[in-house]
Amino acid sequence: MLTALILVAALATNPAPPDHRATLTTDVAEIAAPGVPGPLLITSDRAFAVVDGSVSKDINAPVVAAGRLGNGRFVAFGHTGYLGADSARRADTGRLLVNSVRWASGKGPAARVRVGSTNKSLAAYLAEQGLDAVHLDGRRWTDRIGDFDVVCCGQGRLDKPQVRKLQEYVAGGRGLVMGGLGWGWLQLNPGRTLRDHPGNRVLERAGVFWADGTLKRTTNDGYAVRDELSPMLNAMTALRAIGDGTLASAERAQAGWAASQAVRFPLRTDSELRDRIEALVDAHRGTVVPSKKKPIGKAKALERFVLTYEIEEAAKAATEDVRAHPAAAIFPGTVPDDAPRGMLDVTVDTARPQWHGTGLYAAPGEVVTVTVEPRVVAAGLSVRIGCHKDKIFHKDRWRRAPQVTRVAAVRTEVTRIACAFGGLVYIDVPKGCDLGETVVTIMGAVAAPRFVLGETSPDRWREHIRTFPAPWAELETSKVIITVPSSVVRELDDPGALMEFWDDVLDAAATLASRPRERLRPERYVADEQISAGYMHAGYPIMTHLDAAEHMVSVESLRQGRWGLYHELGHNHQSRDWTFAGTGEVTCNLFSLYIIDTLCTIPPGERGHRGATGDVGLDDYFAGGADFRTWKRKPFLALRMYIQLQERFGWEPFIEVFAEYRDLPGAERPKSDDEKRDQWLVRLSRTVGHDLGPFFEAWGVPTSNAARASLADLPPWMPNALSARVGTAR
Repeated sequence: MLTALILVAALATNPAPPDHRATLTTDVAEIAAPGVPGPLLITSDRAFAVVDGSVSKDINAPVVAAGRLGNGRFVAFGHTGYLGADSARRADTGRLLVNSVRWASGKGPAARVRVGSTNKSLAAYLAEQGLDAVHLDGRRWTDRIGDFDVVCCGQGRLDKPQVRKLQEYVAGGRGLVMGGLGWGWLQLNPGRTLRDHPGNRVLERAGVFWADGTLKRTTNDGYAVRDELSPMLNAMTALRAIGDGTLASAERAQAGWAASQAVRFPLRTDSELRDRIEALVDAHRGTVVPSKKKPIGKAKALERFVLTYEIEEAAKAATEDVRAHPAAAIFPGTVPDDAPRGMLDVTVDTARPQWHGTGLYAAPGEVVTVTVEPRVVAAGLSVRIGCHKDKIFHKDRWRRAPQVTRVAAVRTEVTRIACAFGGLVYIDVPKGCDLGETVVTIMGAVAAPRFVLGETSPDRWREHIRTFPAPWAELETSKVIITVPSSVVRELDDPGALMEFWDDVLDAAATLASRPRERLRPERYVADEQISAGYMHAGYPIMTHLDAAEHMVSVESLRQGRWGLYHELGHNHQSRDWTFAGTGEVTCNLFSLYIIDTLCTIPPGERGHRGATGDVGLDDYFAGGADFRTWKRKPFLALRMYIQLQERFGWEPFIEVFAEYRDLPGAERPKSDDEKRDQWLVRLSRTVGHDLGPFFEAWGVPTSNAARASLADLPPWMPNALSARVGTAR
């Protein structure tokens, strides 16, 4: 009886906590998506998700989160664009913003709330909604926040004193509504990590962080506000379930994602989260080894969490504490224990930016020592171990460890570096370095097969170099570098002929793009077990899967028209001036076609890809009315339009027009998609001497009346076959 009375008394004095999420989402069914929002990570019981978005199938992440920091409250949004009137007026975003301000203030629904907003349009909008809102401007705006119940701001360029003031402001009992972005901040701050993100420093003690990656929409305009959210959106909850073995199968992917994200952020030594993480990892350390045959799927929450932790631990470890990870034996590979670890002087031409190969390979977990001249110390160079820089944490299945490289900045004459997964050793030179040639001494690495056209003796290659013990090899010219498993070059007798052909490929791409054939730095191709996106993707390096490696080192195979390899090179030669919406995967294929037309030997009538030959689908397209939306969704349909132009006028007009764009003054460059389409029409028409306006119109590609009228002095042109189709459709 006494126990029952105590319980009743406790319930009377400690009523159930209020449903804060319900308060925040009152009258909110959907919010907008300004730009491309990113995920938030929750690692504390003091915070909760408000609205979520999609990471991938079966995995969501918060796009809005809220919680307590000290005695105050905060609401965090996954894009800075949320804190503006434009977003506020879309869907129910404005209602959520008003609810957030009122909730963060801790005051009643009818109370006066004083709000300071660093976004002027948001201040005006909140004032319209009955809040006492004013614009906070000037560089020292944080000096005035004591006058307000709630501050609305973006992560912006907050410096350390401003971060501290905001923390103290909220902890003292006030409210904060903040917008931020992880992936966008990383792009604007190369070389830094999300540990340095200003918003993350503000809210780290509350356990909310802006994470990397993007969120897919769950509605046409943005994100639905669901009645219930998965408790596994909170990494703390997910870790408890993983560790206790109480995780339901339907929640494994979600819990694994949240828990794995948690280890990529600062963990306070006094936190329950850190204790749980370390206990789980210690019980399973070194047991997770992904491979092609036994990939780690997203439902394997514990395995993904443990491997992520080990990768982060190795990335942060002091050089002497790095150990080889068991997964390195699967990819990128190991070296024989008895392979000599030697010393080599490497000459680096700092006029050429980015990665300089050394012909050396760092064994997993072993220290490599790099010594530079004193004059190089302040030049911004770095040492890189590993060329497989794609991070694949977001992939549903891991066939290799999701991060396998390491980089160390050169800040002293001697740099010591080790990578748990090993890899080829590079000296990375920043753009604009003008120190000329410098000699770098490297100790502790293993020789790797490396052929440099014009420098490496073909005889020495055949007799010695191609047998060097490292598992990865490089074939290099001043224009292109090919990185493949050493196994595919062991029998390569004539790398010179191969790389001369690759030079021809690069020269062809430069010719079509109207760029100089001599390059500031070579393009790079790297074969990988698993890459971050697609079957191949462009960039530096161009990334491919391992099945492309044998084709990359065979002149015979390359001459057959390797569309994908040339397609990605085309991406690296595209210009945004002549690539409008819907043509991102189209104009790159002009380079595939040009390289195949000029260098390859394929059967007559074929052009390297079935989508580039024949007229399949054209009748249906034109019968349906040549809709531009359809045109933009189907790259090979759109490519047929370009092919018709090329088949009639040849390649020279493309080269001439691309040269025009290259030399355009900034004021004349197209600023919008409408301007891009207009300029493409007018410039190409003038170059071929025909009015292409009717041709563009027949294909459904919109241009302005003014652009078409400017071509009235030219004779119109239309392919006969197209005229017949358009006539039939009409």
